[in-house]
Amino acid sequence: MNISKKDLGKSQIELTVEMTVEEFKPYVLRGAEKVSQEVKIEGFRPGEAPYEILKNKVGEITILEEGARIAIDKTIDKVIKENVEGQIVGQPQVNITKLAPDNPMEYKLILTMLPEVKMGSYKDLKIKQAKVEVKDEEVEKLISELREMRASEVISEAEIKDNDRVIADIGVFIDKVPVEGGQGKGAGIIIGKNYFIPGFDKNLIGAKKDDTREFSLPYPADYHDKNLAGKLAEFKVKIKEVYNRILPEVNEEFAKGFGLKSVEELKSNIKKSLLAEKEQKEMQTSEAAMLEKIISQTKFGDIPEALIKHEAEVMMNELEYNIKSQGAKFEDYLMHLKKTREEIMLDLMPDAVKRVKTSLIIREVANLEKISVSHEEIHKAIDDVLEQYKGNDAVVERVKSHAYHNYVENNLTGKRVVEKLREWNIIK
Repeated sequence: MNISKKDLGKSQIELTVEMTVEEFKPYVLRGAEKVSQEVKIEGFRPGEAPYEILKNKVGEITILEEGARIAIDKTIDKVIKENVEGQIVGQPQVNITKLAPDNPMEYKLILTMLPEVKMGSYKDLKIKQAKVEVKDEEVEKLISELREMRASEVISEAEIKDNDRVIADIGVFIDKVPVEGGQGKGAGIIIGKNYFIPGFDKNLIGAKKDDTREFSLPYPADYHDKNLAGKLAEFKVKIKEVYNRILPEVNEEFAKGFGLKSVEELKSNIKKSLLAEKEQKEMQTSEAAMLEKIISQTKFGDIPEALIKHEAEVMMNELEYNIKSQGAKFEDYLMHLKKTREEIMLDLMPDAVKRVKTSLIIREVANLEKISVSHEEIHKAIDDVLEQYKGNDAVVERVKSHAYHNYVENNLTGKRVVEKLREWNIIK
């Protein structure tokens, strides 16, 4: 085989592979055998028709094409291994470029490679992680929210007052023209919670069921819809129902509702939970600052567009999953932003580049520092997933694949690298 190599730039390499007539001949014969097994020829068993008869039946190019596919399949791994250094991204692009009877066969491979990474300083960066604390007011605020969640309600004929829940039909107008999206039937309003815009709910105090209140209020200057920000709107509110809300007392009975023995234990648990949440957030902040600094001191070769596009698609899928998990529709989210899916993808590109660079850094540090995980750790993680999805054959099959094994290995190694980077760089 004659093999030539060409650098296409942008982390792509082209390999041209030429097989002589003699080298290609065995693959042509195997191609003929395979074709004859799939084509019925009168008087011959499958796979046993002579070459000339088969050629007249299906055409020689059909046999050559099958032989070329077999030749590529049998030689491609060896060709790449002996002629390419570095890590390949995705699958090679394969094209047959020369194929004719009694002539050499030629095919070309276009390979996308991981770019070269030249690390700058990645140790002793002295990134500070702030100490966090939880104040008593924060605990009390969360307890108030828990009381709100557990409030009981009784229907009321009395005048609306603070803390009541009101069901109302709402119309919003500017210069007597209905505001798009501003009309609502059966909206739930808790008085005192600044529903819709500041001051709205206060205008309902004193009204009763079946009353109608009309009033004007300005939209805040920083309102999210710039077409409405700062404008004076007229509101027409028809009261349908009024509910008196009764908040539970914070006592032993209240604590027991959360599986705890006392109010003190409830407050202690809330404080621990808030502290852990704040520590996690601060840890993420310091980690992001550390990786940002390492990226700024690292030189990268051309990053393949395919790698960035793939990461942006992963981020898009994550965004869509998060929107749906909150009970919303992704289409409504796009309409609210007045953007298309493609425009969101473009918005994600800078962060996708950053995530790709972070992955490249983690991989390079793992190589430089010889950081790895054991087979036992990998198989334990896989066994945990298999146990979780026992009985789901589709997931089990995927988890048992070689690709998933590699994913787990890379994931665990990445976490270990980040732990080491934190150890070297972050001061608590």
